[in-house]
Parts: sequence; C-alpha cells; structure tokens
Amino acid sequence: MDKKTFYITTPIYYPSGKAHIGHSYCTVASDAIARYKRMSGYDVMFLTGTDEHGQKIELKAAEAGVTPKEYVDKIVAGFQDLWKLLNISNDRFIRTTDDYHVKSVQKIFNDLHNKGKIYKGKYEGWYCTPCEAFWTETQLVDGKCPDCGREVKWAEEEAYFFKLSEYADKLLKLYEDNPQFIQPESRKNEMISFINSGLGDLCVSRTSFSWGIPVDFDPKHVVYVWLDALTNYITAMGYGSDDDSDYKKYWPADVHFIGKEIVRFHAIIWPAMLMALDLPLPKQIYGHGWLLFGDGSKMSKSKGNVVDPVILCERYGVDAIRYFLLREIPFGSDGLFTNEALINRINYDLANDLGNLLSRTTAMVEKYFGGVIPSEKESADLDSELIELATSLKAQYAANMDKYQFSNALGDIWRLISRSNKYIDETMPWALGKDESKKARLAAVLYNLCEALRIISILLEPFMPQTTPKIQEQLGVNADIVTWDNADKWGLLPENTVIKKGETLFPRIDVAKEIAELDEILLANAPKQPAKEDKKEAENVALIGIEDFAKVDLRVSEVIACEPVKKAKKLLKLTVNDGIKERTVVSGIAKFYKPDELIGRRIILVSNLKPAVLCGVESNGMILAADSGEDKISVIFVDDIPVGSKVR
Repeated sequence: MDKKTFYITTPIYYPSGKAHIGHSYCTVASDAIARYKRMSGYDVMFLTGTDEHGQKIELKAAEAGVTPKEYVDKIVAGFQDLWKLLNISNDRFIRTTDDYHVKSVQKIFNDLHNKGKIYKGKYEGWYCTPCEAFWTETQLVDGKCPDCGREVKWAEEEAYFFKLSEYADKLLKLYEDNPQFIQPESRKNEMISFINSGLGDLCVSRTSFSWGIPVDFDPKHVVYVWLDALTNYITAMGYGSDDDSDYKKYWPADVHFIGKEIVRFHAIIWPAMLMALDLPLPKQIYGHGWLLFGDGSKMSKSKGNVVDPVILCERYGVDAIRYFLLREIPFGSDGLFTNEALINRINYDLANDLGNLLSRTTAMVEKYFGGVIPSEKESADLDSELIELATSLKAQYAANMDKYQFSNALGDIWRLISRSNKYIDETMPWALGKDESKKARLAAVLYNLCEALRIISILLEPFMPQTTPKIQEQLGVNADIVTWDNADKWGLLPENTVIKKGETLFPRIDVAKEIAELDEILLANAPKQPAKEDKKEAENVALIGIEDFAKVDLRVSEVIACEPVKKAKKLLKLTVNDGIKERTVVSGIAKFYKPDELIGRRIILVSNLKPAVLCGVESNGMILAADSGEDKISVIFVDDIPVGSKVR
C-alpha cells in the first residue's frame, strides 16, 4: 500500500542579502512539520529555494560590478549552507534561475496567453523597486509604497497583463467554501477586504530591465517576478516538463508556509493563476507572523537590525536555536527576539528541565545499579499519574502539530518533562538507594523515568534532531522502540539495557555576562548602514488617520514602584497608577534610568496596549519616550499634570 503524501513549502527567499534569523524561523517551522509527517508515516515532499530575478537584483549586481547570476550565486550558497547548519531536511531546493524552471515558466506564460488570460497593454502606475510591486494612486500611503514605506517611481511601459479581475468572485467563493484555505483567520479577513476594494488586472511582464525569464514569443519582455516566483511550487515537481510524475504524485501542496506580508500574492494571485490553468489549488496558505527585533520593529536588512543565526548556532548549538524559535512564539503571531529570552529558554527549559532530568536519571541508574536496571520492580500508586500522562501525550501533541501550533506541542512535551522531575522529588530515589529493602521500588522509579525519557525523545525529534539521538544513546535504546508507533506505549525498555550517563546536553549560561557578550557580537556583525539610509527610514513613516490615533488611549500615570527585571539588564519593572488602577509595565530603559529616578514621576502611558510577557513578567502598557540623541532614550515626564488625565 502506498504511503499518503504530504507536500509542504517555504516561500522562496529573495537573495538580495545574507539570510537572517527571520528566514530561519519559517524554514525551521517547515522542517519540524516535514520531520513530524515523515515520522508518522507520510511520504513527504519538502521544498524551499530562492527567487532570483527582478530589477532590485539587477541594480545590486551592477553596484557590485558583477553579473546578476554571479551576485545571486554567492548569496544563494549562503542560504544553502545555513539550511545545512540548521539541519533542514528539505527534499528539493529550487532556484528560479534553474533551466527547468525557466522552460516551465515560459510554457505557463504561453498557456495563459493562448487561453486568452494574458493580454498585451500599456502600464502606467507607481512602482516600488524593493518590493517589486506596482501600486495605484489610491493604494499609496503618503505617496509612498504601502508595504515598505519607500519612494515609488512612475512607470510607463508596454506590458502583458493577467486578467486577475475576472477571479474576484471565484476567490471569495473559494474562501467561503474552504474556511481553512487561509490561516490564521485574520489573514483571510484581510484578503476579503482587499478583493472587495477592487481587484484590477495584474502586470505580468516588464521591458524596463532584462534580469528575468524572457517571454519567448516577445523577447523584449521578461516575466514579472510574481508569476515567475509563484509557479516554483509546481515547476519544482516537474510541471511543464517531460517528467511530471512528482507533480502528479504530490500536487496539490498540503500547505504553503509564508510570511504574512506575502499572503496577498499566495491567496489571491496564485490561486487565480491556477484557476486560469485549470489546475488544482493548494490545500492551505498559512501566513505566519514576523519575528520582531527586541525593540518591536520588524527585522530588516535595510534597518541593519537583523540577527545572524550562524553566530547563535555556533554559540549555543543548533537545537537550542530551533527550540527557541518554535517555543517562544505562537506560530501565526508576531513575536519578539531578545537575547534575554533566548538565554532564559536555554537555561530554564533546556538545561534545568530537560538536561537535568536526563542527567539525574542516568547518573542514578549508574550509581545504584551499575547502569542496568534489575528486572525485579515494585510499582506504587504514585506511578500511575506519570504513566498516564506519558501514554496520553501523543494524541494531544499530534493535534497541535496538525494545526501547526508548535509552541503548544512543545508545551505538551514539557508537561511530561516537568512531571518527571516532580516524580523524582516525590519518590526520592536517593533515599530509596540507602535502604536495601527498597531496591525493587528504586528499580521501578528509575525504569519509569527512563521510559518517560524514551517517549520524550520520540516527540522531540522534529524539533531537536541532534539532541534526540544523544538522549537515546544514553538510554541505550534500540531504534525499533523509539518510533512514532511506540510513542504511546509503556514498558518497552527491555531488560539488561545498558544505560550510561553522557555529556551534558545544555550547559547553564551566566546570564548577565552572556547577554553583554552577545550584544557586542551581534552589534559588531550587524549590517552597517549609511547615515542617509537611516534618515530615509525615518522620513518614510506612513501617515495615519485620526480614527487610527483615536484608538490609542494615552493617560498620565504615576510611577509608584520600580525595580530591575531579574536577569534582564535592559528592563525595568514599573508599577504605575493610571488614575483608575495600578498595573505593571516593563520598559527597556534600565540603561538610562535607575529605579529611584522614576519613582514618584508622572509619565504618559499607552494604556490599551495588549499585554505581553517579557522575561517572565507580564507588561500591561507602554510608557512614552523619545530618541534624544545617539544611543540615548529620554522618558517623557509630565509631573505637573494630574494623574489619569487623557492625552489627546
């Protein structure tokens, strides 16, 4: 019987600069699902790659004095090296410069043209080179690109157009008939709103640059980047080639994992093109959130605030970074990357919880039984809770993985890890070891801990593929009992299994010292930006309407208590009175203010900001401060205004 197939893709990444931790986030998530599906019996196809054409690449290559292909070759090699480092198990890697892709795209363009879905016309409109996107006058924000806020240029040229406008009703019906097609739900609502605002035809060729796939029947045109890029999901499977067996086997894709900023292209343009070609649609588009920098801004090469994953992997190990990315942030939501959060996860979750459980268990088996647990064991009622949790874990874990809720799935595993550590405290094996008459009971306790660790190692494999073999090696288990089918079975560890304490999985880190060193390393390795670029970023702030500003509740509040956040040298924990109630606010101003300088002062509070947990402290609001010079932040004080006053 043939295995059921599962086809998962990342976006194909744009190689205008080296890969950063934001790229790694989506790719590691995709890899975790691919590994989980393989483990649970699926025939998996996992695709990633690079989107290498377009005017932006052409311009950057010219600036560097190389050809576009030479420019992208070097950067693409960096992406491929990073995926190897991060243990990404992709089955295919597509480059849009690959010959087979070029030929297939030309065939697709011809097919759409022959079907009357593409026509020649003239384009007049605003074009954003960094985003490779055209915009109408009404879509611009303060005359700038609505996506990136940069300058746009008026473009006027002959072009081919795809009849996207014909598919508005069909797309809305698709969303209605298939509620899971776009996830999370908020992304679907955005797409419905975009379509209802008016869907125009789509420019799918350019003549103002040459770095792209030529339209073979009209060579002065090159295929526009989105038609070129989006079709990779089928061209990589052989669609339009002499051998389309993989296309027939794996398409439609089960899920496209993408960043939320490109949902529109995948949920509107891509299905419309497939409809025009009479091809099946992907089953789901999942637009995950952004990995934000510590100050809440999106990581961006142009801002120079990107984090190099190679540095982190070399310093903490690949699996620690994979774990942090998928545990810290609920997939689908935006989340903060901070050095403090990363190090705390390593210390508390990996070193204290998981590492300590394995170390204590294997050390006690060696100490009390020479590494081999005796067959004579004495059970007790206390064992049943641990066994029940361990054997029921697989079903809940699978439910969360199938919904791409990685943080919850890891939370499921950590419930068993925490329960196992508590079980050690409850059974006190060190006390049992002192009493010869309790040896059978001690044997049962240690056997149960080893069995719990066996199940933990199975469920951890999609997330931490380097760590799980180390756990299994220390447990002395054979491959046949650490399979998915055996993740909900108990008592499989055979008699005479040799258990041996091994190396420490995750050494503890001196938090304060490490954060200081890491800050310096990441700052030294961040891309350097010219001052004029920083000024440009500041100028390109999108305008908002009065209705947007009215949503922000600003209130004068008094700081009644203040203290540092433990193990986070940048953060202060403030207790403030906003005239209605007291609340806790966490602010990254410890570098600029001592706690006693703030107590009794009145500040302006954003009082209706969603709560966020920072280094274990829930923050309920944000205080206003100003950039008042290079590397200087000044809190805005309003000591002469009554507490509770609303700022308008």
